Amino acid sequence: MSGLKKSLEVFDIIALAFGAMVGWGWVVLAGGWIVAAGTWGAMLAFLIGGLAVIMIGVNYAELAASMPVTGGEHTYTHRALCVTVSFICSWSILFGYFSVVAFEAVALPTVVEYFIPNYNQGYLWTVAGWEVYATWVGVGMLGSIIVTWLNIRGMEVSAWFQKTAVIGILFVGILLFIGAILYNPETSNTVQAPAFIGGVGGIMAVIVMVPFMFVGFDVIPQAAEEIDLTRPNIGKFLIVSIVVAVLWYVGVAWSVGTTLPLLQAENSTLATADAMTNAWQGKWAGILLVIGGVLGILSSWNAFLIGGSRLLYAMSKAHMLPAFLGKLHPKYHTPVNAILLIGGLATLAPLFGRKMLVWIVDAGGFGIVIAYTCVAISFLVLRYREPDMVRPFRVPAGKLVGIITIILGFGLLVLYMPGMPSALIAIEWWIFFGWTLLGIMLYGYATFKEPGKSKAFMDEELHELKLMNQEWLKENPYKK
Repeated sequence: MSGLKKSLEVFDIIALAFGAMVGWGWVVLAGGWIVAAGTWGAMLAFLIGGLAVIMIGVNYAELAASMPVTGGEHTYTHRALCVTVSFICSWSILFGYFSVVAFEAVALPTVVEYFIPNYNQGYLWTVAGWEVYATWVGVGMLGSIIVTWLNIRGMEVSAWFQKTAVIGILFVGILLFIGAILYNPETSNTVQAPAFIGGVGGIMAVIVMVPFMFVGFDVIPQAAEEIDLTRPNIGKFLIVSIVVAVLWYVGVAWSVGTTLPLLQAENSTLATADAMTNAWQGKWAGILLVIGGVLGILSSWNAFLIGGSRLLYAMSKAHMLPAFLGKLHPKYHTPVNAILLIGGLATLAPLFGRKMLVWIVDAGGFGIVIAYTCVAISFLVLRYREPDMVRPFRVPAGKLVGIITIILGFGLLVLYMPGMPSALIAIEWWIFFGWTLLGIMLYGYATFKEPGKSKAFMDEELHELKLMNQEWLKENPYKK
């Protein structure tokens, strides 16, 4: 289908998706979960929310195994709906990917302050009330350049980097869990967090945040052509990665609730690091956990740069975006211009300060949920329209699962609407509308310049997919 090189194996794709889902939030937000819902309330919220994400994930698993091509949603929505919906879905999730990559370039220098207090030097300017310093900008830019360079060097290098980071995260997380198991609350004179706080309302307050902690599993379909696994296993291990992330967040909630007194949780800026310090009775433990958080930043950064660049590449090849974004590196066989575009924009992100990037991330999250909903609709449409479509990984009770997932998708969209606790503010809506307008202009230009070319290309891609599926079915007749 393309010149991309197959180089991702089992642990590679689990690390890719898990690393994308586990960023920096588990270090800074866990205290808020405990304060809002209590220890067991927060755990229950992640189990319920995680189940919803798994439902969305099984849609992706079936479609990714059936259509293992770069771009993921880009192809699914075209096959089920139309080229225009395909662009809307792809452009929406691309905004989410870019927003995360840009935010990681801001998160990294923010974390450095934990290790080097008052390291900010060389005042530049103030953006939305946030003072921007040269040293702060320099750390973010350097990190972005390194991650971009690793991605250009090839998927093998990116996958090695991802595995190394995820192993480090898991090591730190296991230490946190062990420390919580060994922790003796009787040695503390402070009040521990109760099992539940705020009843159903407290649990719902955490559930609102849960789906967005799991954004990232969808980078697997974006890199489907580079996965060297049997097609059923692509679907299976996509779901495995989500399950591992659910267990991770439940474990973090339990560990923080067990080791962090309620009063400390209310006032902590790095709750999980403080919990680790308490568990092992040493500042070294908290520093070690923050290092794990840094690895989470880097792994999420790397994964979303992979996903975003592959989607840009697919949209360019489909004549929806400029042709230069479809260029592959002659040596490393990576979409070099797409990587440079996203990586380059992320390198500039620290210049705008942290507050601006928070707005972009919030608006980008809305784009991701739009894409999830489009995929759920496509899943259900294909179950009805093409019941005999080759599905190497087939979801049981698919039509019911599709209906439930569509309801979940629209439910998530409602969370962003005015009047909801997590509603977008005015400037975030303007950012989203600006991104939408840019997409309309680019898509309009592409269709005006080469009318019908995008549909013809994607129809040809679907034809090749159907032939490939027939060949697969001949080799695996028992899967019919």
